[in-house]
Amino acid sequence: MTHWKKALSLLLVGVMMLVLAACGSGGKEGAGSGSGGNASNGKGTSANKGADTSKFVKVSYLVLGDKPKNGQFEKVLAEVNKIMKEKINAELEWKWIEWADWQTKYNLALASGEAVDLITIGTDWLDTWGNAQRGAFMNLDDLLPKYAQETWKSIPKEDWDESKFGGKIVLIPENDYTQWVNHGFFYRGDWAKEAGITEPIKDWEGIEKYLQYIKDHKPEVIPWDAASGTQTWGGFTQSYTDELELPISTGFLPVFTTKSYDERYTVTSPVFEDVFLKYATMMKSWADKGFWREDALNNKNNNRDALKAGLSGLDQHHTQTFSGLRVDMDKAQPGSELQMFPFARTRSTNLMELSITHGGTSVGAHSKNPERALMAYDLIRNNEQIYHLINYGIEGVQYELKDGKRTRPAGYDDAKDGFYADFWGGRVDKFEIPSVSTWDQIEETLYAEYDKIKKPYVYGQFVFDKTPVEAELTAISQVTGELGPAIVLGKAGDPAKAVEEFRSKLKQAGYDKVLAELQKQMDAYKTQMGGK
Repeated sequence: MTHWKKALSLLLVGVMMLVLAACGSGGKEGAGSGSGGNASNGKGTSANKGADTSKFVKVSYLVLGDKPKNGQFEKVLAEVNKIMKEKINAELEWKWIEWADWQTKYNLALASGEAVDLITIGTDWLDTWGNAQRGAFMNLDDLLPKYAQETWKSIPKEDWDESKFGGKIVLIPENDYTQWVNHGFFYRGDWAKEAGITEPIKDWEGIEKYLQYIKDHKPEVIPWDAASGTQTWGGFTQSYTDELELPISTGFLPVFTTKSYDERYTVTSPVFEDVFLKYATMMKSWADKGFWREDALNNKNNNRDALKAGLSGLDQHHTQTFSGLRVDMDKAQPGSELQMFPFARTRSTNLMELSITHGGTSVGAHSKNPERALMAYDLIRNNEQIYHLINYGIEGVQYELKDGKRTRPAGYDDAKDGFYADFWGGRVDKFEIPSVSTWDQIEETLYAEYDKIKKPYVYGQFVFDKTPVEAELTAISQVTGELGPAIVLGKAGDPAKAVEEFRSKLKQAGYDKVLAELQKQMDAYKTQMGGK
Protein backbone atom coordinates (compact mmCIF):
# COMPACT_ATOMS: atom_id res chain seq x y z
CA MET A 1 0.00 0.00 0.00
CA THR A 2 2.86 2.41 0.72
CA HIS A 3 4.13 1.88 -2.82
CA TRP A 4 0.69 2.75 -4.17
CA LYS A 5 0.54 5.97 -2.19
CA LYS A 6 3.98 6.95 -3.37
CA ALA A 7 3.02 6.25 -6.97
CA LEU A 8 -0.20 8.22 -6.56
CA SER A 9 1.65 11.29 -5.37
CA LEU A 10 3.96 11.09 -8.37
CA LEU A 11 0.99 10.82 -10.69
CA LEU A 12 -0.77 14.00 -9.55
CA VAL A 13 1.46 16.02 -11.85
CA GLY A 14 0.37 13.89 -14.80
CA VAL A 15 -3.34 13.66 -13.99
CA MET A 16 -4.35 15.03 -17.38
CA MET A 17 -2.38 12.25 -19.06
CA LEU A 18 -4.20 9.71 -16.92
CA VAL A 19 -7.62 11.06 -17.83
CA LEU A 20 -6.85 11.05 -21.53
CA ALA A 21 -5.48 7.50 -21.36
CA ALA A 22 -8.53 6.28 -19.47
CA CYS A 23 -10.83 7.83 -22.06
CA GLY A 24 -8.92 6.02 -24.76
CA SER A 25 -9.39 2.58 -23.21
CA GLY A 26 -12.93 1.98 -24.40
CA GLY A 27 -12.20 0.33 -27.74
CA LYS A 28 -10.74 -3.14 -28.24
CA GLU A 29 -7.61 -2.03 -30.04
CA GLY A 30 -5.41 -4.88 -28.85
CA ALA A 31 -6.45 -7.31 -31.55
CA GLY A 32 -5.32 -4.87 -34.22
CA SER A 33 -2.74 -2.15 -33.84
CA GLY A 34 -3.08 -2.47 -30.10
CA SER A 35 -0.14 -0.28 -29.21
CA GLY A 36 -1.13 3.27 -29.98
CA GLY A 37 1.15 5.58 -31.89
CA ASN A 38 4.33 3.93 -30.65
CA ALA A 39 3.80 0.76 -32.66
CA SER A 40 3.40 2.10 -36.17
CA ASN A 41 6.46 0.18 -37.30
CA GLY A 42 5.24 -3.09 -35.81
CA LYS A 43 7.96 -3.00 -33.15
CA GLY A 44 6.20 -1.03 -30.43
CA THR A 45 8.14 0.23 -27.43
CA SER A 46 6.98 1.74 -24.16
CA ALA A 47 7.69 5.44 -24.27
CA ASN A 48 6.71 6.18 -20.63
CA LYS A 49 8.02 9.68 -21.07
CA GLY A 50 8.94 11.38 -17.84
CA ALA A 51 9.56 8.15 -15.93
CA ASP A 52 12.76 8.13 -13.89
CA THR A 53 15.02 5.34 -15.14
CA SER A 54 18.31 6.75 -13.90
CA LYS A 55 18.82 3.92 -11.40
CA PHE A 56 19.50 0.45 -12.81
CA VAL A 57 17.15 -2.17 -11.31
CA LYS A 58 16.44 -5.87 -11.65
CA VAL A 59 12.83 -6.92 -12.23
CA SER A 60 11.81 -10.39 -11.06
CA TYR A 61 9.09 -12.39 -12.82
CA LEU A 62 7.50 -15.38 -11.06
CA VAL A 63 6.54 -18.09 -13.57
CA LEU A 64 5.40 -21.70 -13.32
CA GLY A 65 7.47 -24.46 -14.88
CA ASP A 66 10.58 -26.55 -14.49
CA LYS A 67 13.67 -24.40 -14.94
CA PRO A 68 15.50 -25.28 -18.19
CA LYS A 69 18.87 -26.89 -17.61
CA ASN A 70 20.65 -26.60 -20.98
CA GLY A 71 21.68 -22.94 -20.69
CA GLN A 72 19.60 -21.69 -23.63
CA PHE A 73 17.15 -19.78 -21.47
CA GLU A 74 19.99 -17.74 -19.98
CA LYS A 75 21.31 -16.95 -23.47
CA VAL A 76 17.91 -15.76 -24.67
CA LEU A 77 17.27 -13.72 -21.54
CA ALA A 78 20.64 -12.03 -22.01
CA GLU A 79 19.47 -10.84 -25.44
CA VAL A 80 16.21 -9.61 -23.93
CA ASN A 81 18.07 -7.76 -21.22
CA LYS A 82 20.26 -5.93 -23.72
CA ILE A 83 17.08 -4.28 -25.01
CA MET A 84 15.66 -3.80 -21.51
CA LYS A 85 18.85 -2.07 -20.42
CA GLU A 86 18.82 0.23 -23.42
CA LYS A 87 15.16 1.20 -23.16
CA ILE A 88 14.39 1.27 -19.42
CA ASN A 89 17.73 0.66 -17.65
CA ALA A 90 16.55 -2.62 -16.13
CA GLU A 91 16.93 -6.35 -16.58
CA LEU A 92 14.59 -9.29 -16.04
CA GLU A 93 15.11 -12.22 -13.68
CA TRP A 94 12.92 -15.34 -13.95
CA LYS A 95 11.86 -17.00 -10.70
CA TRP A 96 10.58 -20.53 -11.33
CA ILE A 97 7.89 -22.39 -9.40
CA GLU A 98 8.59 -25.95 -10.50
CA TRP A 99 5.77 -28.39 -11.18
CA ALA A 100 6.40 -30.71 -8.25
CA ASP A 101 3.80 -29.57 -5.65
CA TRP A 102 3.41 -26.33 -7.61
CA GLN A 103 0.13 -25.23 -5.99
CA THR A 104 1.61 -25.22 -2.50
CA LYS A 105 4.88 -23.61 -3.61
CA TYR A 106 3.13 -20.87 -5.57
CA ASN A 107 0.82 -19.85 -2.73
CA LEU A 108 3.66 -19.98 -0.22
CA ALA A 109 5.78 -17.74 -2.44
CA LEU A 110 2.99 -15.18 -2.59
CA ALA A 111 2.34 -15.40 1.14
CA SER A 112 6.01 -15.07 2.10
CA GLY A 113 6.19 -11.32 1.72
CA GLU A 114 9.07 -11.66 -0.73
CA ALA A 115 9.55 -8.60 -2.92
CA VAL A 116 8.59 -10.21 -6.23
CA ASP A 117 7.87 -7.73 -9.01
CA LEU A 118 5.85 -9.49 -11.73
CA ILE A 119 3.74 -12.57 -11.01
CA THR A 120 2.03 -15.00 -13.38
CA ILE A 121 -1.66 -15.29 -12.43
CA GLY A 122 -4.72 -17.31 -13.46
CA THR A 123 -8.10 -16.75 -11.87
CA ASP A 124 -9.41 -20.18 -12.85
CA TRP A 125 -6.39 -22.27 -11.83
CA LEU A 126 -3.99 -20.25 -9.67
CA ASP A 127 -6.34 -19.02 -6.92
CA THR A 128 -5.75 -15.45 -8.03
CA TRP A 129 -8.77 -13.98 -6.26
CA GLY A 130 -7.86 -15.77 -3.05
CA ASN A 131 -4.33 -14.42 -3.24
CA ALA A 132 -5.67 -10.95 -4.02
CA GLN A 133 -7.83 -11.19 -0.92
CA ARG A 134 -4.76 -12.09 1.10
CA GLY A 135 -3.06 -8.93 -0.16
CA ALA A 136 -0.57 -10.53 -2.55
CA PHE A 137 -0.95 -8.00 -5.37
CA MET A 138 -0.53 -4.27 -5.78
CA ASN A 139 -3.32 -1.91 -6.84
CA LEU A 140 -2.47 -0.87 -10.41
CA ASP A 141 -5.16 1.75 -11.11
CA ASP A 142 -2.83 4.73 -11.07
CA LEU A 143 0.36 2.99 -12.14
CA LEU A 144 -0.82 1.43 -15.40
CA PRO A 145 -1.66 4.63 -17.35
CA LYS A 146 1.78 6.06 -16.68
CA TYR A 147 4.13 3.07 -16.67
CA ALA A 148 2.42 0.63 -19.06
CA GLN A 149 0.94 3.10 -21.49
CA GLU A 150 0.59 0.87 -24.53
CA THR A 151 -0.92 -1.99 -22.58
CA TRP A 152 -3.28 0.41 -20.83
CA LYS A 153 -4.54 1.83 -24.13
CA SER A 154 -4.89 -1.53 -25.85
CA ILE A 155 -7.16 -3.19 -23.27
CA PRO A 156 -10.83 -2.16 -23.32
CA LYS A 157 -12.73 -1.04 -20.22
CA GLU A 158 -14.82 -4.18 -20.01
CA ASP A 159 -11.66 -6.30 -19.83
CA TRP A 160 -10.16 -4.07 -17.14
CA ASP A 161 -13.43 -4.51 -15.23
CA GLU A 162 -12.79 -8.27 -15.16
CA SER A 163 -9.32 -7.59 -13.73
CA LYS A 164 -10.48 -5.90 -10.53
CA PHE A 165 -10.62 -7.04 -6.93
CA GLY A 166 -12.49 -4.81 -4.52
CA GLY A 167 -13.01 -2.31 -7.32
CA LYS A 168 -9.26 -1.94 -7.99
CA ILE A 169 -7.23 -3.38 -10.90
CA VAL A 170 -4.91 -6.07 -9.54
CA LEU A 171 -3.91 -7.86 -12.74
CA ILE A 172 -3.26 -7.39 -16.44
CA PRO A 173 -5.33 -9.91 -18.43
CA GLU A 174 -4.06 -12.01 -21.30
CA ASN A 175 -7.07 -10.82 -23.23
CA ASP A 176 -5.71 -10.65 -26.79
CA TYR A 177 -4.51 -14.24 -27.15
CA THR A 178 -6.61 -16.96 -28.77
CA GLN A 179 -6.41 -20.38 -27.19
CA TRP A 180 -8.48 -23.37 -26.12
CA VAL A 181 -7.41 -25.07 -22.91
CA ASN A 182 -10.43 -27.32 -22.45
CA HIS A 183 -9.22 -30.76 -21.48
CA GLY A 184 -9.70 -34.23 -22.88
CA PHE A 185 -8.03 -37.57 -23.59
CA PHE A 186 -5.49 -38.09 -26.40
CA TYR A 187 -5.55 -41.54 -28.00
CA ARG A 188 -3.92 -43.23 -30.97
CA GLY A 189 -6.19 -43.32 -33.99
CA ASP A 190 -4.42 -46.34 -35.50
CA TRP A 191 -4.90 -48.44 -32.37
CA ALA A 192 -8.51 -47.27 -32.07
CA LYS A 193 -9.18 -48.54 -35.60
CA GLU A 194 -7.58 -51.86 -34.68
CA ALA A 195 -10.01 -51.99 -31.76
CA GLY A 196 -12.95 -51.50 -34.13
CA ILE A 197 -13.48 -47.86 -33.13
CA THR A 198 -14.14 -46.08 -36.42
CA GLU A 199 -15.87 -42.92 -35.19
CA PRO A 200 -14.40 -40.22 -32.92
CA ILE A 201 -14.68 -41.30 -29.30
CA LYS A 202 -17.41 -39.37 -27.53
CA ASP A 203 -17.51 -40.79 -24.00
CA TRP A 204 -15.44 -42.51 -21.32
CA GLU A 205 -16.91 -45.88 -22.21
CA GLY A 206 -15.31 -45.50 -25.63
CA ILE A 207 -11.97 -44.73 -23.97
CA GLU A 208 -12.39 -47.83 -21.80
CA LYS A 209 -12.95 -50.01 -24.87
CA TYR A 210 -9.79 -48.56 -26.40
CA LEU A 211 -7.71 -49.16 -23.27
CA GLN A 212 -9.00 -52.70 -22.93
CA TYR A 213 -7.90 -53.46 -26.49
CA ILE A 214 -4.38 -52.26 -25.70
CA LYS A 215 -4.31 -54.32 -22.51
CA ASP A 216 -5.41 -57.45 -24.40
CA HIS A 217 -3.31 -57.07 -27.56
CA LYS A 218 -0.19 -55.03 -26.76
CA PRO A 219 1.55 -56.59 -23.76
CA GLU A 220 4.60 -54.32 -24.13
CA VAL A 221 2.43 -51.23 -23.66
CA ILE A 222 0.91 -49.78 -20.47
CA PRO A 223 -2.54 -48.69 -21.71
CA TRP A 224 -2.21 -45.40 -19.81
CA ASP A 225 1.02 -44.85 -17.89
CA ALA A 226 -0.69 -42.39 -15.56
CA ALA A 227 1.57 -40.66 -13.05
CA SER A 228 0.96 -39.47 -9.51
CA GLY A 229 -1.06 -36.30 -9.47
CA THR A 230 -3.23 -37.34 -12.42
CA GLN A 231 -6.52 -35.45 -12.26
CA THR A 232 -9.61 -36.37 -14.31
CA TRP A 233 -12.57 -35.73 -12.01
CA GLY A 234 -13.31 -32.32 -13.49
CA GLY A 235 -13.35 -33.86 -16.96
CA PHE A 236 -15.77 -36.58 -15.88
CA THR A 237 -18.07 -33.91 -14.43
CA GLN A 238 -18.02 -32.07 -17.75
CA SER A 239 -18.78 -35.26 -19.67
CA TYR A 240 -21.65 -36.52 -17.51
CA THR A 241 -23.35 -33.41 -16.14
CA ASP A 242 -24.40 -30.00 -17.45
CA GLU A 243 -22.53 -28.31 -14.62
CA LEU A 244 -20.13 -25.40 -15.05
CA GLU A 245 -16.73 -25.08 -13.44
CA LEU A 246 -16.27 -22.19 -11.02
CA PRO A 247 -13.05 -20.18 -10.55
CA ILE A 248 -12.71 -21.38 -6.96
CA SER A 249 -9.86 -23.54 -5.72
CA THR A 250 -10.59 -26.48 -3.43
CA GLY A 251 -7.19 -28.09 -3.77
CA PHE A 252 -6.64 -31.36 -5.60
CA LEU A 253 -10.28 -31.97 -6.58
CA PRO A 254 -12.84 -29.39 -7.70
CA VAL A 255 -15.79 -29.55 -5.31
CA PHE A 256 -18.17 -26.72 -6.25
CA THR A 257 -19.90 -26.06 -9.58
CA THR A 258 -23.06 -24.40 -10.80
CA LYS A 259 -25.96 -26.46 -12.16
CA SER A 260 -25.86 -25.52 -15.83
CA TYR A 261 -25.50 -22.64 -18.24
CA ASP A 262 -29.21 -21.88 -17.83
CA GLU A 263 -28.88 -22.11 -14.04
CA ARG A 264 -25.45 -20.50 -13.89
CA TYR A 265 -26.08 -18.81 -10.53
CA THR A 266 -27.23 -21.94 -8.67
CA VAL A 267 -24.33 -23.53 -6.80
CA THR A 268 -24.11 -27.28 -6.34
CA SER A 269 -21.51 -30.02 -5.98
CA PRO A 270 -21.15 -33.10 -8.19
CA VAL A 271 -19.23 -34.73 -5.32
CA PHE A 272 -22.58 -35.19 -3.53
CA GLU A 273 -24.34 -36.53 -6.62
CA ASP A 274 -24.48 -40.00 -8.16
CA VAL A 275 -21.93 -38.94 -10.79
CA PHE A 276 -19.14 -39.04 -8.20
CA LEU A 277 -19.84 -42.67 -7.28
CA LYS A 278 -20.02 -43.51 -10.99
CA TYR A 279 -16.62 -41.90 -11.46
CA ALA A 280 -15.01 -43.62 -8.48
CA THR A 281 -16.42 -46.96 -9.58
CA MET A 282 -15.09 -46.59 -13.12
CA MET A 283 -11.64 -45.57 -11.89
CA LYS A 284 -11.52 -48.57 -9.55
CA SER A 285 -12.49 -50.77 -12.50
CA TRP A 286 -9.77 -49.25 -14.70
CA ALA A 287 -7.19 -49.81 -11.98
CA ASP A 288 -8.30 -53.41 -11.47
CA LYS A 289 -8.08 -54.05 -15.20
CA GLY A 290 -4.46 -52.90 -15.20
CA PHE A 291 -4.91 -49.84 -17.37
CA TRP A 292 -2.13 -48.14 -15.38
CA ARG A 293 0.67 -49.25 -13.08
CA GLU A 294 -0.08 -50.85 -9.75
CA ASP A 295 2.06 -48.16 -8.10
CA ALA A 296 0.54 -45.28 -10.08
CA LEU A 297 0.19 -43.17 -6.92
CA ASN A 298 3.99 -43.09 -6.72
CA ASN A 299 4.72 -43.14 -10.44
CA LYS A 300 6.99 -40.24 -11.42
CA ASN A 301 7.53 -41.32 -15.05
CA ASN A 302 6.69 -38.95 -17.89
CA ASN A 303 3.65 -40.46 -19.59
CA ARG A 304 3.95 -38.17 -22.61
CA ASP A 305 7.45 -39.47 -23.29
CA ALA A 306 6.09 -43.00 -23.00
CA LEU A 307 3.34 -42.15 -25.49
CA LYS A 308 5.90 -40.84 -27.98
CA ALA A 309 7.97 -44.00 -27.47
CA GLY A 310 4.98 -46.23 -28.19
CA LEU A 311 4.92 -47.50 -24.59
CA SER A 312 1.68 -45.80 -23.49
CA GLY A 313 -1.58 -45.45 -25.37
CA LEU A 314 -3.30 -42.50 -23.68
CA ASP A 315 -2.58 -38.99 -22.45
CA GLN A 316 -4.71 -36.25 -20.92
CA HIS A 317 -4.38 -32.49 -21.24
CA HIS A 318 -5.87 -29.56 -23.14
CA THR A 319 -6.40 -28.70 -26.79
CA GLN A 320 -3.36 -26.45 -27.14
CA THR A 321 -1.18 -29.32 -25.97
CA PHE A 322 -2.84 -31.69 -28.42
CA SER A 323 -2.20 -29.35 -31.36
CA GLY A 324 1.55 -29.71 -30.85
CA LEU A 325 1.59 -33.29 -29.65
CA ARG A 326 -0.20 -34.46 -32.80
CA VAL A 327 2.75 -33.25 -34.89
CA ASP A 328 5.26 -34.79 -32.48
CA MET A 329 3.46 -38.13 -32.65
CA ASP A 330 3.34 -38.07 -36.45
CA LYS A 331 7.14 -37.99 -36.33
CA ALA A 332 7.75 -40.26 -33.33
CA GLN A 333 5.08 -42.83 -34.22
CA PRO A 334 4.33 -42.48 -37.95
CA GLY A 335 0.76 -43.43 -38.76
CA SER A 336 -0.42 -43.10 -35.15
CA GLU A 337 -2.97 -40.40 -36.11
CA LEU A 338 -3.30 -39.05 -32.58
CA GLN A 339 -6.88 -38.05 -31.80
CA MET A 340 -8.51 -36.04 -29.02
CA PHE A 341 -11.70 -36.78 -27.12
CA PRO A 342 -12.58 -33.42 -25.51
CA PHE A 343 -14.58 -34.03 -22.34
CA ALA A 344 -17.22 -31.53 -23.47
CA ARG A 345 -18.06 -33.67 -26.50
CA THR A 346 -20.21 -36.13 -24.54
CA ARG A 347 -23.05 -33.69 -23.80
CA SER A 348 -22.02 -30.49 -25.65
CA THR A 349 -23.81 -28.37 -23.04
CA ASN A 350 -21.12 -26.81 -20.88
CA LEU A 351 -18.16 -25.72 -22.98
CA MET A 352 -17.39 -22.11 -22.14
CA GLU A 353 -14.89 -19.87 -23.88
CA LEU A 354 -11.70 -19.29 -21.96
CA SER A 355 -11.63 -16.57 -19.34
CA ILE A 356 -9.43 -13.63 -20.35
CA THR A 357 -7.83 -13.96 -16.91
CA HIS A 358 -6.87 -17.62 -17.38
CA GLY A 359 -3.44 -16.09 -17.92
CA GLY A 360 -2.12 -12.70 -16.95
CA THR A 361 0.30 -10.78 -14.76
CA SER A 362 0.13 -8.99 -11.43
CA VAL A 363 2.62 -6.84 -9.59
CA GLY A 364 3.62 -8.15 -6.17
CA ALA A 365 2.37 -6.18 -3.19
CA HIS A 366 5.92 -5.92 -1.85
CA SER A 367 7.58 -4.99 -5.14
CA LYS A 368 10.31 -2.42 -4.63
CA ASN A 369 10.17 -1.26 -8.26
CA PRO A 370 6.55 -1.47 -9.44
CA GLU A 371 7.01 1.37 -11.90
CA ARG A 372 9.92 -0.29 -13.68
CA ALA A 373 8.21 -3.68 -13.45
CA LEU A 374 5.25 -2.34 -15.42
CA MET A 375 7.58 -0.71 -17.94
CA ALA A 376 9.27 -4.08 -18.44
CA TYR A 377 5.92 -5.81 -18.85
CA ASP A 378 4.84 -3.17 -21.36
CA LEU A 379 7.91 -3.98 -23.44
CA ILE A 380 7.36 -7.75 -23.27
CA ARG A 381 3.81 -7.35 -24.50
CA ASN A 382 4.32 -4.62 -27.08
CA ASN A 383 7.88 -4.85 -28.39
CA GLU A 384 7.94 -7.42 -31.18
CA GLN A 385 11.63 -8.22 -30.83
CA ILE A 386 11.40 -8.91 -27.10
CA TYR A 387 8.14 -10.80 -27.55
CA HIS A 388 9.66 -13.16 -30.11
CA LEU A 389 12.73 -13.75 -27.96
CA ILE A 390 10.75 -14.65 -24.84
CA ASN A 391 8.21 -16.79 -26.65
CA TYR A 392 10.36 -18.45 -29.32
CA GLY A 393 14.04 -17.93 -28.52
CA ILE A 394 16.78 -16.74 -30.87
CA GLU A 395 16.13 -16.87 -34.60
CA GLY A 396 18.69 -19.14 -36.21
CA VAL A 397 19.18 -21.14 -33.01
CA GLN A 398 15.73 -22.09 -31.72
CA TYR A 399 13.79 -21.40 -34.92
CA GLU A 400 13.91 -20.09 -38.44
CA LEU A 401 11.17 -18.81 -40.71
CA LYS A 402 9.98 -20.68 -43.79
CA ASP A 403 6.91 -19.54 -45.69
CA GLY A 404 5.85 -17.44 -42.71
CA LYS A 405 6.03 -20.31 -40.22
CA ARG A 406 8.50 -21.22 -37.52
CA THR A 407 10.52 -24.35 -38.08
CA ARG A 408 13.65 -25.86 -36.56
CA PRO A 409 17.03 -24.93 -38.05
CA ALA A 410 19.15 -27.65 -39.62
CA GLY A 411 21.05 -29.54 -36.95
CA TYR A 412 18.69 -28.46 -34.18
CA ASP A 413 19.00 -30.71 -31.13
CA ASP A 414 16.22 -30.28 -28.58
CA ALA A 415 18.41 -31.40 -25.67
CA LYS A 416 21.09 -28.87 -26.58
CA ASP A 417 19.12 -26.11 -28.30
CA GLY A 418 15.63 -26.36 -26.79
CA PHE A 419 14.19 -23.27 -25.14
CA TYR A 420 11.08 -22.26 -23.24
CA ALA A 421 10.22 -19.43 -20.89
CA ASP A 422 6.76 -20.52 -19.67
CA PHE A 423 5.48 -17.00 -20.31
CA TRP A 424 1.69 -17.10 -20.02
CA GLY A 425 1.24 -13.62 -18.67
CA GLY A 426 0.63 -11.44 -21.70
CA ARG A 427 0.70 -13.18 -25.05
CA VAL A 428 -0.94 -11.35 -27.96
CA ASP A 429 -2.16 -12.64 -31.30
CA LYS A 430 -0.59 -9.76 -33.23
CA PHE A 431 2.97 -11.01 -32.59
CA GLU A 432 2.34 -14.74 -32.77
CA ILE A 433 4.20 -16.65 -35.48
CA PRO A 434 2.52 -19.88 -36.62
CA SER A 435 4.60 -22.99 -36.20
CA VAL A 436 5.06 -26.07 -38.33
CA SER A 437 4.89 -27.95 -35.02
CA THR A 438 1.21 -27.04 -34.65
CA TRP A 439 -1.20 -29.41 -36.36
CA ASP A 440 -2.43 -27.69 -39.49
CA GLN A 441 -5.91 -29.25 -39.21
CA ILE A 442 -6.65 -28.07 -35.67
CA GLU A 443 -8.90 -25.19 -36.77
CA GLU A 444 -11.01 -27.20 -39.20
CA THR A 445 -11.45 -30.08 -36.75
CA LEU A 446 -11.53 -29.35 -33.03
CA TYR A 447 -11.82 -25.56 -33.20
CA ALA A 448 -14.73 -25.89 -35.62
CA GLU A 449 -16.37 -28.42 -33.30
CA TYR A 450 -15.99 -26.08 -30.34
CA ASP A 451 -17.31 -23.08 -32.23
CA LYS A 452 -20.62 -24.90 -32.74
CA ILE A 453 -21.21 -25.50 -29.03
CA LYS A 454 -19.24 -22.84 -27.13
CA LYS A 455 -20.86 -20.44 -24.71
CA PRO A 456 -19.53 -17.11 -23.44
CA TYR A 457 -17.54 -17.21 -20.21
CA VAL A 458 -19.90 -16.02 -17.50
CA TYR A 459 -17.79 -15.72 -14.33
CA GLY A 460 -15.27 -13.13 -15.45
CA GLN A 461 -16.41 -10.58 -12.85
CA PHE A 462 -17.20 -13.03 -10.07
CA VAL A 463 -14.77 -12.63 -7.20
CA PHE A 464 -15.38 -14.97 -4.29
CA ASP A 465 -14.68 -13.34 -0.92
CA LYS A 466 -13.25 -16.23 1.08
CA THR A 467 -13.01 -14.31 4.36
CA PRO A 468 -16.11 -15.82 6.01
CA VAL A 469 -15.05 -19.39 5.14
CA GLU A 470 -11.26 -19.26 4.91
CA ALA A 471 -10.72 -21.95 7.52
CA GLU A 472 -13.35 -24.22 5.98
CA LEU A 473 -11.90 -23.92 2.49
CA THR A 474 -8.46 -24.77 3.83
CA ALA A 475 -9.90 -27.85 5.54
CA ILE A 476 -11.74 -28.88 2.36
CA SER A 477 -8.53 -28.59 0.35
CA GLN A 478 -6.79 -30.80 2.88
CA VAL A 479 -9.49 -33.45 2.44
CA THR A 480 -9.27 -33.40 -1.35
CA GLY A 481 -5.48 -33.63 -1.18
CA GLU A 482 -5.51 -36.52 1.28
CA LEU A 483 -8.26 -38.69 -0.22
CA GLY A 484 -8.60 -37.47 -3.81
CA PRO A 485 -5.52 -39.01 -5.47
CA ALA A 486 -6.44 -42.54 -4.42
CA ILE A 487 -10.00 -42.16 -5.72
CA VAL A 488 -8.77 -40.74 -9.03
CA LEU A 489 -6.46 -43.72 -9.59
CA GLY A 490 -8.83 -46.35 -8.21
CA LYS A 491 -6.66 -47.14 -5.19
CA ALA A 492 -9.08 -46.16 -2.42
CA GLY A 493 -10.65 -49.58 -1.94
CA ASP A 494 -14.40 -50.07 -2.21
CA PRO A 495 -15.70 -47.09 -4.24
CA ALA A 496 -18.92 -46.68 -2.28
CA LYS A 497 -17.08 -46.60 1.05
CA ALA A 498 -14.41 -44.27 -0.34
CA VAL A 499 -17.04 -41.84 -1.63
CA GLU A 500 -18.93 -42.00 1.67
CA GLU A 501 -15.77 -41.24 3.62
CA PHE A 502 -14.86 -38.41 1.25
CA ARG A 503 -18.28 -36.80 1.59
CA SER A 504 -18.29 -37.24 5.36
CA LYS A 505 -14.93 -35.56 5.75
CA LEU A 506 -15.99 -32.70 3.48
CA LYS A 507 -19.02 -32.16 5.69
CA GLN A 508 -16.80 -32.18 8.78
CA ALA A 509 -14.50 -29.68 7.09
CA GLY A 510 -17.35 -27.20 6.64
CA TYR A 511 -18.77 -28.00 3.20
CA ASP A 512 -22.29 -26.78 4.05
CA LYS A 513 -21.04 -23.45 5.37
CA VAL A 514 -18.97 -22.85 2.23
CA LEU A 515 -21.86 -23.85 -0.02
CA ALA A 516 -24.21 -21.40 1.72
CA GLU A 517 -21.68 -18.56 1.55
CA LEU A 518 -20.89 -19.28 -2.07
CA GLN A 519 -24.58 -19.24 -2.96
CA LYS A 520 -25.06 -15.97 -1.07
CA GLN A 521 -22.28 -14.33 -3.08
CA MET A 522 -23.49 -15.88 -6.32
CA ASP A 523 -26.94 -14.37 -5.69
CA ALA A 524 -25.28 -10.99 -5.32
CA TYR A 525 -23.34 -11.58 -8.53
CA LYS A 526 -26.56 -12.40 -10.34
CA THR A 527 -27.96 -9.06 -9.24
CA GLN A 528 -24.73 -7.34 -10.31
CA MET A 529 -25.05 -8.89 -13.77
CA GLY A 530 -28.70 -7.84 -14.07
CA GLY A 531 -29.93 -11.40 -13.69
CA LYS A 532 -28.50 -12.41 -17.06
